[in-house]
Amino acid sequence: MKFTVSSTELLHALLSVARAIPTKPSIPIIENFLFSLKNNRLEITATDLDLTLRTALPLNLVEEEGAIAVPAKLLTDSLKEFPELPLTFTAGAEGILEIKWQSGASKIPFSPAEEFPALPEMEEGVSIRVDYPADILLQGLSTTIYAAAEDELRPVMNGVFFDMSTENVTLVASDSHKLVSYTRADVKASEKCAFILPKKPANILKSLIGKYEGNISILFNSKNACFAFEDSLLICRLVEGNYPAYRSVIPKNNTNKLTINRREFLNAAKRVAVCSNQSTSYLKLSLRHNQLVISAQDTHFSVAAHEELPCQYDGDQMEIGFKSSFLIEVLSNLSFETASLELADPSRAALILDAGEHNPCEEICSLLMPVRLA
Repeated sequence: MKFTVSSTELLHALLSVARAIPTKPSIPIIENFLFSLKNNRLEITATDLDLTLRTALPLNLVEEEGAIAVPAKLLTDSLKEFPELPLTFTAGAEGILEIKWQSGASKIPFSPAEEFPALPEMEEGVSIRVDYPADILLQGLSTTIYAAAEDELRPVMNGVFFDMSTENVTLVASDSHKLVSYTRADVKASEKCAFILPKKPANILKSLIGKYEGNISILFNSKNACFAFEDSLLICRLVEGNYPAYRSVIPKNNTNKLTINRREFLNAAKRVAVCSNQSTSYLKLSLRHNQLVISAQDTHFSVAAHEELPCQYDGDQMEIGFKSSFLIEVLSNLSFETASLELADPSRAALILDAGEHNPCEEICSLLMPVRLA
């Protein structure tokens, strides 16, 4: 193998796939990048056996094709010290990769490509394909992923649930205290299907597609999912098991409705939460006609705070409590300006919906469980 490539372009490609390399590898070979050069195209692959990332670089100066496994940390650390300049890579038969530049050279060992794990099989005949616009997928992941759990006893909750049908696609995440669903009626599947994307690859996918404007091709079967876009590929093992029936816990008859500016609500909650009890961090919402008072106190340290906010409230007078970190987290991750907080009573789940003008094909629903006030 022998080729010439820009140092900055190669480093950018390496960093985009390096997140798949584990800190504690189960086998030594997955501490390497797989370089595969064919048809003037360098494919770079990294894996931790559950997650595989691949990207490709088109090359103009190729003298010899081939495939090798290169130490990831050593190569990445080396390239970080280079300015923008051409580098020539030559893989020798003795297992040494020589890197040359205008004023110097370095040598690092490499391993045979045959030792690198093969990609999971994604056969079309037993898999389902869905084309998903990148901007919509990004919005869906950004809206839901923070609500996914980290629960060893219930692994099915530790990811984003893709619930797809011929009518719409819904992304869902929940940790039992909060639940967020993002539904698009303008994205559909050819048949009813679903899978659970683990939290780590979901976060990586979110960061990779941030500036991409095309469609994401999703191919999945009972064990793995493959996300393909531009010159990149993400393949991961899916969470096994059945996701809970999330639609059954979303209340349909919350008749007490509070309409309020989301950002003002969020900022007030942050200010008042500073004085909440350190062990419980509860916020109390006191609701009466067109009036909302947010309050918190910690009697052990003689601190308290309250703030009254302008709002529109139609419903019964009530006091309801929420864990401040959960309420702030939900409000922080919503993008709309005007929020509708829909309540039944102080013991039942609250819904937070978009009360302003929005895309009729889009529905964002956040559910938050209340806490019992002393």
